Amino acid sequence: MLPPVAVAVVAVRHRAVLADGLGQLRSAAWPWLLVAVGATCLTWVAAAFSRQGAVVQRLPGRRLLATQFAAGAANHMLPSGLGATAVNLRFLTVCGVPAARSSAALALFLLAESVGRLGLLAVLLVAFPGALRLGPMLPQGGFSQGLFGPVAVCAAALAVVAPVTVMRVGRVRRHVRDFVRGALAEARSVHLRPARALALWGGSFAFAALQATALTAVGRSLGLSVPPAHLALAYLAATVAVALVPTPGGVGSVEAALVVTLVATGSPTATATAVVLLFRLITVWLPLVPGALTLGLLVRLRVI
Repeated sequence: MLPPVAVAVVAVRHRAVLADGLGQLRSAAWPWLLVAVGATCLTWVAAAFSRQGAVVQRLPGRRLLATQFAAGAANHMLPSGLGATAVNLRFLTVCGVPAARSSAALALFLLAESVGRLGLLAVLLVAFPGALRLGPMLPQGGFSQGLFGPVAVCAAALAVVAPVTVMRVGRVRRHVRDFVRGALAEARSVHLRPARALALWGGSFAFAALQATALTAVGRSLGLSVPPAHLALAYLAATVAVALVPTPGGVGSVEAALVVTLVATGSPTATATAVVLLFRLITVWLPLVPGALTLGLLVRLRVI
Protein backbone atom coordinates (compact mmCIF):
# COMPACT_ATOMS: atom_id res chain seq x y z
CA MET A 1 0.00 0.00 0.00
CA LEU A 2 2.98 2.33 0.50
CA PRO A 3 3.73 3.27 -3.16
CA PRO A 4 0.12 4.33 -4.01
CA VAL A 5 -0.06 6.40 -0.82
CA ALA A 6 3.24 8.10 -1.59
CA VAL A 7 2.16 8.76 -5.19
CA ALA A 8 -1.17 10.20 -3.97
CA VAL A 9 0.66 12.62 -1.69
CA VAL A 10 2.95 13.76 -4.50
CA ALA A 11 -0.02 14.08 -6.88
CA VAL A 12 -1.82 16.37 -4.44
CA ARG A 13 1.28 18.52 -4.11
CA HIS A 14 1.53 18.82 -7.90
CA ARG A 15 -2.19 18.95 -8.65
CA ALA A 16 -1.70 21.92 -11.01
CA VAL A 17 0.37 19.75 -13.37
CA LEU A 18 -2.24 16.98 -13.19
CA ALA A 19 -5.03 19.45 -13.93
CA ASP A 20 -3.11 20.76 -16.94
CA GLY A 21 -2.58 17.20 -18.19
CA LEU A 22 -6.25 16.31 -17.74
CA GLY A 23 -7.19 19.42 -19.68
CA GLN A 24 -5.20 18.22 -22.68
CA LEU A 25 -7.20 14.99 -22.92
CA ARG A 26 -10.00 16.82 -24.74
CA SER A 27 -7.72 17.36 -27.75
CA ALA A 28 -6.95 13.66 -28.31
CA ALA A 29 -7.33 12.42 -31.91
CA TRP A 30 -9.77 9.51 -32.07
CA PRO A 31 -8.16 7.51 -34.91
CA TRP A 32 -4.98 7.11 -32.88
CA LEU A 33 -7.01 6.17 -29.81
CA LEU A 34 -8.66 3.39 -31.82
CA VAL A 35 -5.17 2.12 -32.71
CA ALA A 36 -4.31 2.10 -28.99
CA VAL A 37 -7.51 0.19 -28.16
CA GLY A 38 -6.80 -2.34 -30.91
CA ALA A 39 -3.22 -2.88 -29.69
CA THR A 40 -4.53 -3.36 -26.14
CA CYS A 41 -7.00 -6.02 -27.29
CA LEU A 42 -4.25 -7.84 -29.16
CA THR A 43 -2.17 -8.03 -25.96
CA TRP A 44 -4.68 -10.57 -24.60
CA VAL A 45 -4.24 -12.66 -27.76
CA ALA A 46 -0.45 -12.48 -27.38
CA ALA A 47 -0.75 -13.51 -23.72
CA ALA A 48 -2.93 -16.46 -24.69
CA PHE A 49 -0.35 -17.64 -27.25
CA SER A 50 2.44 -17.32 -24.71
CA ARG A 51 0.47 -19.20 -22.03
CA GLN A 52 -0.24 -22.02 -24.47
CA GLY A 53 3.41 -22.13 -25.47
CA ALA A 54 4.43 -22.72 -21.84
CA VAL A 55 2.40 -25.96 -21.65
CA VAL A 56 2.86 -29.11 -23.71
CA GLN A 57 -0.81 -30.06 -23.32
CA ARG A 58 -3.20 -28.35 -25.76
CA LEU A 59 -5.53 -25.89 -24.01
CA PRO A 60 -9.05 -24.85 -25.17
CA GLY A 61 -8.42 -21.68 -27.18
CA ARG A 62 -11.55 -19.64 -26.48
CA ARG A 63 -11.51 -20.31 -22.77
CA LEU A 64 -7.78 -19.55 -22.67
CA LEU A 65 -8.36 -16.16 -24.33
CA ALA A 66 -11.27 -15.34 -22.01
CA THR A 67 -9.10 -16.28 -19.04
CA GLN A 68 -6.40 -13.80 -20.09
CA PHE A 69 -8.99 -11.04 -20.29
CA ALA A 70 -10.33 -11.94 -16.85
CA ALA A 71 -6.82 -12.25 -15.42
CA GLY A 72 -6.24 -8.57 -16.18
CA ALA A 73 -9.03 -7.65 -13.77
CA ALA A 74 -7.77 -10.05 -11.11
CA ASN A 75 -4.34 -8.50 -11.45
CA HIS A 76 -5.67 -5.26 -9.95
CA MET A 77 -6.88 -6.96 -6.77
CA LEU A 78 -3.58 -8.51 -5.63
CA PRO A 79 -0.02 -7.15 -5.62
CA SER A 80 2.67 -7.71 -8.21
CA GLY A 81 0.82 -9.87 -10.74
CA LEU A 82 -0.46 -12.42 -8.21
CA GLY A 83 -4.05 -12.04 -9.44
CA ALA A 84 -3.28 -13.13 -13.00
CA THR A 85 -1.05 -15.92 -11.71
CA ALA A 86 -3.82 -17.28 -9.48
CA VAL A 87 -6.40 -17.17 -12.29
CA ASN A 88 -4.13 -18.97 -14.75
CA LEU A 89 -3.10 -21.54 -12.16
CA ARG A 90 -6.74 -22.40 -11.52
CA PHE A 91 -7.43 -22.53 -15.26
CA LEU A 92 -4.58 -24.97 -15.86
CA THR A 93 -5.75 -27.11 -12.94
CA VAL A 94 -9.28 -27.30 -14.36
CA CYS A 95 -7.77 -28.28 -17.74
CA GLY A 96 -6.14 -31.27 -16.04
CA VAL A 97 -2.56 -30.02 -15.88
CA PRO A 98 -0.90 -31.32 -12.67
CA ALA A 99 -0.10 -28.71 -10.03
CA ALA A 100 3.68 -29.06 -10.38
CA ARG A 101 3.55 -28.68 -14.15
CA SER A 102 1.11 -25.75 -13.86
CA SER A 103 3.48 -23.91 -11.56
CA ALA A 104 6.42 -24.66 -13.84
CA ALA A 105 4.44 -23.38 -16.84
CA LEU A 106 3.61 -20.15 -15.05
CA ALA A 107 7.26 -19.66 -14.11
CA LEU A 108 8.32 -20.29 -17.71
CA PHE A 109 5.75 -17.76 -18.93
CA LEU A 110 6.99 -15.12 -16.49
CA LEU A 111 10.58 -15.80 -17.54
CA ALA A 112 9.71 -15.48 -21.24
CA GLU A 113 7.78 -12.28 -20.61
CA SER A 114 10.71 -10.77 -18.71
CA VAL A 115 13.21 -11.83 -21.38
CA GLY A 116 10.98 -10.41 -24.10
CA ARG A 117 10.65 -7.07 -22.35
CA LEU A 118 14.37 -6.85 -21.49
CA GLY A 119 15.35 -8.01 -24.96
CA LEU A 120 13.34 -5.29 -26.70
CA LEU A 121 14.65 -2.73 -24.23
CA ALA A 122 18.26 -3.77 -24.93
CA VAL A 123 17.75 -3.55 -28.70
CA LEU A 124 16.24 -0.05 -28.44
CA LEU A 125 18.97 1.14 -26.06
CA VAL A 126 21.63 0.02 -28.52
CA ALA A 127 19.79 1.52 -31.50
CA PHE A 128 18.95 4.82 -29.76
CA PRO A 129 21.57 5.35 -27.03
CA GLY A 130 20.69 9.01 -26.47
CA ALA A 131 16.91 8.64 -26.37
CA LEU A 132 16.60 8.80 -22.57
CA ARG A 133 18.20 11.83 -20.94
CA LEU A 134 17.25 11.29 -17.32
CA GLY A 135 19.68 13.75 -15.78
CA PRO A 136 19.05 17.04 -17.57
CA MET A 137 15.39 16.42 -18.41
CA LEU A 138 14.05 15.93 -14.87
CA PRO A 139 12.94 19.23 -13.36
CA GLN A 140 14.24 19.83 -9.84
CA GLY A 141 11.44 19.16 -7.37
CA GLY A 142 8.98 18.64 -10.22
CA PHE A 143 6.07 16.27 -10.51
CA SER A 144 7.95 13.47 -12.29
CA GLN A 145 10.94 13.65 -9.96
CA GLY A 146 8.70 13.66 -6.89
CA LEU A 147 6.88 10.59 -8.13
CA PHE A 148 10.03 8.68 -8.93
CA GLY A 149 11.51 8.88 -5.44
CA PRO A 150 8.99 6.67 -3.58
CA VAL A 151 8.97 4.14 -6.41
CA ALA A 152 12.77 3.84 -6.47
CA VAL A 153 13.01 3.45 -2.69
CA CYS A 154 10.34 0.72 -2.57
CA ALA A 155 11.88 -1.19 -5.49
CA ALA A 156 15.36 -1.08 -3.97
CA ALA A 157 14.13 -2.21 -0.56
CA LEU A 158 12.16 -5.12 -1.98
CA ALA A 159 15.01 -6.21 -4.27
CA VAL A 160 17.34 -6.48 -1.27
CA VAL A 161 15.02 -7.87 1.41
CA ALA A 162 12.98 -10.48 -0.48
CA PRO A 163 15.78 -12.75 -1.81
CA VAL A 164 17.65 -12.69 1.50
CA THR A 165 14.49 -13.58 3.44
CA VAL A 166 13.60 -16.47 1.16
CA MET A 167 17.03 -18.07 1.05
CA ARG A 168 17.50 -17.95 4.83
CA VAL A 169 14.51 -20.27 5.40
CA GLY A 170 15.62 -23.88 4.97
CA ARG A 171 12.25 -25.36 4.04
CA VAL A 172 11.59 -22.64 1.49
CA ARG A 173 15.06 -23.17 0.03
CA ARG A 174 14.37 -26.89 -0.47
CA HIS A 175 11.03 -26.17 -2.12
CA VAL A 176 12.68 -23.63 -4.41
CA ARG A 177 15.34 -26.17 -5.40
CA ASP A 178 12.74 -28.85 -6.20
CA PHE A 179 10.63 -26.35 -8.09
CA VAL A 180 13.56 -25.21 -10.22
CA ARG A 181 14.35 -28.80 -11.17
CA GLY A 182 10.75 -29.44 -12.22
CA ALA A 183 10.57 -26.15 -14.10
CA LEU A 184 13.73 -26.96 -16.06
CA ALA A 185 12.31 -30.35 -17.03
CA GLU A 186 9.07 -28.74 -18.19
CA ALA A 187 10.99 -26.11 -20.16
CA ARG A 188 12.93 -28.84 -21.99
CA SER A 189 9.68 -30.60 -22.90
CA VAL A 190 8.18 -27.40 -24.27
CA HIS A 191 11.21 -26.50 -26.36
CA LEU A 192 11.27 -29.94 -27.95
CA ARG A 193 8.07 -28.82 -29.73
CA PRO A 194 8.86 -25.97 -32.17
CA ALA A 195 5.23 -24.79 -32.29
CA ARG A 196 5.11 -24.43 -28.51
CA ALA A 197 8.45 -22.63 -28.36
CA LEU A 198 7.35 -20.23 -31.12
CA ALA A 199 4.09 -19.48 -29.32
CA LEU A 200 5.88 -18.94 -26.01
CA TRP A 201 8.59 -16.57 -27.21
CA GLY A 202 6.65 -14.97 -30.06
CA GLY A 203 3.74 -14.19 -27.76
CA SER A 204 6.06 -12.76 -25.11
CA PHE A 205 7.84 -10.40 -27.49
CA ALA A 206 4.54 -9.46 -29.15
CA PHE A 207 2.96 -8.66 -25.76
CA ALA A 208 5.63 -6.10 -24.88
CA ALA A 209 5.67 -4.66 -28.41
CA LEU A 210 1.89 -4.23 -28.46
CA GLN A 211 1.88 -2.43 -25.12
CA ALA A 212 4.58 -0.08 -26.39
CA THR A 213 2.51 0.43 -29.56
CA ALA A 214 -0.51 1.42 -27.47
CA LEU A 215 1.52 4.06 -25.63
CA THR A 216 2.94 5.35 -28.91
CA ALA A 217 -0.55 5.65 -30.39
CA VAL A 218 -1.77 7.56 -27.33
CA GLY A 219 1.20 9.90 -27.65
CA ARG A 220 0.37 10.52 -31.30
CA SER A 221 -3.27 11.20 -30.41
CA LEU A 222 -2.14 14.06 -28.15
CA GLY A 223 0.32 15.46 -30.66
CA LEU A 224 3.46 14.33 -28.87
CA SER A 225 6.41 15.00 -31.18
CA VAL A 226 8.71 12.35 -29.66
CA PRO A 227 9.77 9.61 -32.18
CA PRO A 228 7.81 6.34 -31.81
CA ALA A 229 10.95 4.32 -31.04
CA HIS A 230 11.77 6.70 -28.18
CA LEU A 231 8.25 6.31 -26.77
CA ALA A 232 8.58 2.54 -26.94
CA LEU A 233 11.93 2.78 -25.17
CA ALA A 234 10.39 5.00 -22.48
CA TYR A 235 7.62 2.48 -21.88
CA LEU A 236 9.92 -0.53 -21.66
CA ALA A 237 12.36 1.28 -19.36
CA ALA A 238 9.54 2.36 -17.05
CA THR A 239 7.93 -1.08 -16.77
CA VAL A 240 11.27 -2.79 -16.18
CA ALA A 241 12.13 -0.24 -13.49
CA VAL A 242 8.92 -0.81 -11.52
CA ALA A 243 8.73 -4.59 -11.95
CA LEU A 244 9.71 -5.16 -8.30
CA VAL A 245 7.25 -2.66 -6.81
CA PRO A 246 4.37 -4.79 -5.42
CA THR A 247 1.38 -2.58 -6.18
CA PRO A 248 -1.85 -4.11 -7.57
CA GLY A 249 -1.77 -3.65 -11.33
CA GLY A 250 1.21 -1.33 -10.98
CA VAL A 251 -1.17 1.45 -9.88
CA GLY A 252 0.88 4.47 -8.92
CA SER A 253 4.28 2.99 -9.68
CA VAL A 254 3.76 2.58 -13.43
CA GLU A 255 2.30 6.08 -13.76
CA ALA A 256 5.24 7.54 -11.86
CA ALA A 257 7.90 5.77 -13.91
CA LEU A 258 6.16 6.51 -17.22
CA VAL A 259 6.01 10.23 -16.48
CA VAL A 260 9.71 10.18 -15.61
CA THR A 261 10.77 8.35 -18.77
CA LEU A 262 8.53 10.39 -21.07
CA VAL A 263 9.95 13.62 -19.67
CA ALA A 264 13.40 12.12 -20.18
CA THR A 265 12.65 11.68 -23.90
CA GLY A 266 11.93 15.41 -24.21
CA SER A 267 8.17 15.49 -23.60
CA PRO A 268 6.68 18.48 -21.75
CA THR A 269 5.64 17.47 -18.24
CA ALA A 270 1.95 18.32 -18.73
CA THR A 271 1.76 16.45 -22.04
CA ALA A 272 3.59 13.45 -20.59
CA THR A 273 1.10 13.39 -17.71
CA ALA A 274 -1.83 13.51 -20.13
CA VAL A 275 -0.36 10.67 -22.22
CA VAL A 276 0.16 8.48 -19.15
CA LEU A 277 -3.34 9.13 -17.79
CA LEU A 278 -4.98 8.32 -21.13
CA PHE A 279 -2.78 5.27 -21.70
CA ARG A 280 -3.67 3.83 -18.30
CA LEU A 281 -7.34 4.62 -18.86
CA ILE A 282 -7.35 2.57 -22.08
CA THR A 283 -5.19 -0.32 -20.87
CA VAL A 284 -6.31 -0.61 -17.23
CA TRP A 285 -9.48 1.16 -16.20
CA LEU A 286 -11.77 0.69 -19.21
CA PRO A 287 -11.26 -3.13 -19.36
CA LEU A 288 -11.53 -3.46 -15.56
CA VAL A 289 -15.33 -3.81 -15.20
CA PRO A 290 -15.83 -6.10 -18.26
CA GLY A 291 -12.85 -8.14 -17.09
CA ALA A 292 -14.29 -8.50 -13.59
CA LEU A 293 -17.65 -9.60 -15.04
CA THR A 294 -15.88 -12.13 -17.26
CA LEU A 295 -13.95 -13.38 -14.23
CA GLY A 296 -17.18 -13.92 -12.31
CA LEU A 297 -18.75 -15.72 -15.27
CA LEU A 298 -15.76 -18.03 -15.69
CA VAL A 299 -15.93 -18.91 -12.00
CA ARG A 300 -19.65 -19.69 -12.25
CA LEU A 301 -19.06 -21.85 -15.33
CA ARG A 302 -16.17 -23.60 -13.50
CA VAL A 303 -13.71 -22.67 -16.22
CA ILE A 304 -11.43 -21.51 -13.41
